[in-house]
Amino acid sequence: MGSPVYIQIHNQLRENIENGKWHVGQKIPAERELASHFNVSRMTLRQAIQALVDEGILERRVGSGTFVANRKVQEKMAGVTSFTDLMLAAGKTPSSKTISYHLTVPSQTEIEKLQLSAGEQVLRMERIRSGNNIPICYEIATVPAKLVEKFSREEITTSFYRTLEQKAHLYPGHATQHISATKATERIATYLQVKRGDPLLRMTQLSYLQDGRPFEYVHTQYVGSRFEFVLEK
Repeated sequence: MGSPVYIQIHNQLRENIENGKWHVGQKIPAERELASHFNVSRMTLRQAIQALVDEGILERRVGSGTFVANRKVQEKMAGVTSFTDLMLAAGKTPSSKTISYHLTVPSQTEIEKLQLSAGEQVLRMERIRSGNNIPICYEIATVPAKLVEKFSREEITTSFYRTLEQKAHLYPGHATQHISATKATERIATYLQVKRGDPLLRMTQLSYLQDGRPFEYVHTQYVGSRFEFVLEK
C-alpha cells in the first residue's frame, strides 16, 4: 500500500523547496490553488501544509499566507548573548518595537533577583524583537534604574548590551535561564503574528555582569518555529 495522499503531497512540496522552486521567505501558492493542482480536497492539502509547518519548513503568517520558513535563530546555552548579536550571527537584520517603557516600583521578586536596595526604582520595557522584520520574540525586561540613568531611551531599546559595553564599559558575564513551553494568548499572538494557541518557548533569564552583579531580569516568549536553544556540554 502506498503512502497517504497528504504525505505524497507533503513530499512533493518539500522537494519543491529543496530544489529551489520556492525560496526562503517566499510565499507559496494559496491552498485552493495547490489543492486544484494536486486534484485533492483542501482538507487533504491542509494536512500536507500543516505537516511542513510542524517540521519548521513552512510558517503561517496571520493575514498574509504561508511562507517558506527562515532558518531558525539559535542561541547556545552558554554565557550571555544580546539579541542583536544573535540576529547578526544568523544573517538577519535585528529590530525592536517598544510597546511600553517606564520607571516603576519593582516587585518583590525583582528586588530579590536584582539585589535592589530599599527605594530603588527599575526601568521596565516591553518589546517585540524581530529579525528581517519577522517577529521572533516578545519580552518584558527589567533593569535597575540607576544603571541606565545616563542612557537615552533609543540607546537602551535598540541594543542595551552594546550600550552597556560601549558607554559604561560594563560587560555581560553569565546568566541563569529557565525554559518551558507555553501557548500564545490572543494578545501575544497578535504581537508575534501567529495564531492564538500556537506553541511558544517561554524563558525567564537573570543576567549578571562580569563582576557578578545582576543587571537584567527578563521574561521572553519565542515563536517556536523561528527560534531554538542549543545546549552544549
